[in-house]
Amino acid sequence: MEKRNLGTSEVKITPILMGTWQAGKKWWVGIKDDDSVKAIRAAFENGITTIDTAEVYGTGHSEKIVAQALSDVRDKVEYATKVFASHLKYQEVIEACEGSLKHLKTDYIDLYQIHWPSGAFNTEIVPIEETMNALNHLKEQGKIRAIGVSNFSRAQLEEAAQYGRIDSLQPPYSLFWRKVENDAMPYCIENNISILAYSPLAQGLLTGKFDASHKFQEGDNRADNQLFQGESMKRAQQALDKLRPIAESHKCSLAQLSLAWLIAQPQANAIAGARIAEHVISNAQAAEVKLSQEELKEIDTIGRIVTSHQDDSPVMWTW
Repeated sequence: MEKRNLGTSEVKITPILMGTWQAGKKWWVGIKDDDSVKAIRAAFENGITTIDTAEVYGTGHSEKIVAQALSDVRDKVEYATKVFASHLKYQEVIEACEGSLKHLKTDYIDLYQIHWPSGAFNTEIVPIEETMNALNHLKEQGKIRAIGVSNFSRAQLEEAAQYGRIDSLQPPYSLFWRKVENDAMPYCIENNISILAYSPLAQGLLTGKFDASHKFQEGDNRADNQLFQGESMKRAQQALDKLRPIAESHKCSLAQLSLAWLIAQPQANAIAGARIAEHVISNAQAAEVKLSQEELKEIDTIGRIVTSHQDDSPVMWTW
């Protein structure tokens, strides 16, 4: 898989990244550590070398699983992790980074990201300048190679960029959830900031495996995802029916088609999580699906069957 530049940094990433929220187990059901290790290893063996995790995923458990899977090939992979909104004071950022370095069994992190803006989830408000000062210090020390933000609006991204170089934005972004296109994406294009899209398959909705009658198990975060509810779910099924012939013409799955569409968008890369190795291999193969400009436009139009009816809420979940 041909790598891309991460913003203006020296870090190179794969256009499809391995997401590991599920490896932390919390907010997911039926996850087994052995399966997570095998899935992450399968990502590496099939060309996905950039792995995204976070300190809050299972309180470091996901980071430990990443290390278990990849420590022996650390020099061949890129680790992206995140500091949570409750740890944004200067010293807290430093300590959180040290914790992630320990969990990941490494002496540097390729991309260190602010997971949510200050104040999210009723956390204490910390000036972005203070947080950025800590991140810049870590970068000067060589403990992190690049700085990124996640779940930031354009205004928040612009403010953070006043205090240091931001090389990536991680927003929710998929064919069925495109809020970033009207907010931060133009700024990212103008300033060469990579977009690392999370939930690029709309938490599995774009795989076509969930029909309107599906009920998630208790504890599965997708039960609170508005895309899986009411009219939105019905519109998604209509869109999927229109996408299937395009996928069939490329001899690929709906998931592969959706990932291929996403990584063809300006500055966009896709963080695709997976529970088992089989799904990871399928995700990696999406990088080989080449769509024409006409197909990209057609897929764009189909996606709007879902997105044109959404409100202005930037968060998919109804927590």
